[in-house]
Amino acid sequence: MEPMYLSIQQKETGKQIKKLLMENGYTVKDVQSVMGFENPQAIYKWISGRSLPSLDNFIILSRLLHTSIEDILVIDGDIVRLWGSFFKPAVQ
Repeated sequence: MEPMYLSIQQKETGKQIKKLLMENGYTVKDVQSVMGFENPQAIYKWISGRSLPSLDNFIILSRLLHTSIEDILVIDGDIVRLWGSFFKPAVQ
């Protein structure tokens, strides 16, 4: 099996977070409140693509936005091709 090399596109993930927040009618202040943050800097860093949420915060975001973490993340790589290499047909 070949090794997989995927990377998270941080800026594009930030754009995706911003888009999903807007689609769901949430403001940065709303997210700040839900996350229990004293200030909104971390959220602004996420939506600008300067940093990514921790795994715990991704889980909270996914529940808040009614979506999966995979739908929030923008990943660099050919997922379809990779899935094909993992799940080859049993009968050939």
